[in-house]
Amino acid sequence: MALFVNSENQQALQQYYTFHATIYDKTRWMFLFGRKGLVHQLPIAQDDEFSLLEIGVGTGHNLYNFANYFKNSNLYGIDLSSDMIKKAKQKLKPFSNRVSIINEAYLDSSFCHKESFDVVVFSYALSMMGDQYTSMIQQAFRDLKPGGVILVVDFHQTKYKFFENHMKNNHVSMEGQLLPFLDKNFGVLALDVQSAYWGFWDYFTFIGIKPYTFK
Repeated sequence: MALFVNSENQQALQQYYTFHATIYDKTRWMFLFGRKGLVHQLPIAQDDEFSLLEIGVGTGHNLYNFANYFKNSNLYGIDLSSDMIKKAKQKLKPFSNRVSIINEAYLDSSFCHKESFDVVVFSYALSMMGDQYTSMIQQAFRDLKPGGVILVVDFHQTKYKFFENHMKNNHVSMEGQLLPFLDKNFGVLALDVQSAYWGFWDYFTFIGIKPYTFK
């Protein structure tokens, strides 16, 4: 998924994903753990009608699973990389009547901020945001309906400094910064932290709710 928002990062990430879009689905299964079960972790009945926005849709892996499982859902995905968007649109053709893909940077998206969604999903996207993960989470809060759900799966942290530096060179931060800020902004419905490759790094799944407000 491509999400960086300043012009320098946008250009660098576009170039990065021009190549990686061709191998993304073949390689990411080896380390993007926790994605497979996302459809079963949403506190929503399978036949419910609802709207869902995935930020950093990538090649459409998650949206395909959501569309296939939730038959009455209206789904939206946003990504900065035109190469990833092309892959996503091909994958999601069977659901084109209720899936929309937007080729924009999320924080600059007039479409997303005009809508209100029942669910917002971040899948291995926030850890690529650098310091802007706070802005992304706060914007997702604003774009959710009261009582709406945020679903996040992402890298958490590693005890190996060399691996942390390696991931940082690939635009990924693994410093444990995401969970405290998610917890600060949302009510926690569920939280699960798991280890990958015998403790080489940790990843997490977070399900939060935007509180209802009463006047």
